Amino acid sequence: MPKTPDYFRGKTVIITGAASGIGRATALIFAREGANVVSADIDTEGARRTGEQVTQLGAKSLVVPTDVTSREQVTDMVRRAIEEFGTVQFEFNSAGAALRRSKFLEIDDALFDKTFDLNVKGVFYGMQAILPHMLENGHGVIVNVASMSHKRGGPGTSVHYASAKGAVLTMTLGVAREFADRGIRCLSVSPGPINTPFQAAAQTAPEVVQRFRDDVPMKRFGEPEEIGELVLFMCSDACPYMTADTVYVNGGGGWR
Repeated sequence: MPKTPDYFRGKTVIITGAASGIGRATALIFAREGANVVSADIDTEGARRTGEQVTQLGAKSLVVPTDVTSREQVTDMVRRAIEEFGTVQFEFNSAGAALRRSKFLEIDDALFDKTFDLNVKGVFYGMQAILPHMLENGHGVIVNVASMSHKRGGPGTSVHYASAKGAVLTMTLGVAREFADRGIRCLSVSPGPINTPFQAAAQTAPEVVQRFRDDVPMKRFGEPEEIGELVLFMCSDACPYMTADTVYVNGGGGWR
């Protein structure tokens, strides 16, 4: 929670991947705090539903259909957010997916490239689009979604995805340190298994899902809201010295 009451009221957050899962949960949490919420997603209908829920909570909403693998669309997303609300203080790059589980020797160029386009370039484009605006204002917080998978490497199912999320982690550290003396904070969140459409979208076998659950000492998956509340804290005035780091949220699982 922020240190200052109503800290987020009237401020603006851009959230990619806002149509479902962690992105949607975070959008509603920021709306609860009175922030203007820009919901961006390639799933236009899902993003619109999120936008409707944001307005139901009494916050201002802008829905921008966005494919984060397109630099042009991401740049336009940021432009529209600034035009609508004047300033953008926060960006949460949540869009990402494993796309498809695969053994390492069966990863082809198409799967590898699509995984990096979505998970790495999507974050790269988002940060490059918003940073000039944040630097002009002398303030901004960017939070990216990494993953616990980079600690283990994704053997047998998702080396491509773990590698992409490792790149997100590294890029976050670099951006944070490059702009730390100019009012910018940049962080990442590295979740363990979370109850979202992620596993179904990645065609994860039921026995693999069960293995993931068994590996969590709490014996459950996390909830999207548990990540969203952390993102709110990271963006708040309660942790101004926090940057160039990732926070692991995993129910005690190490995956080492």
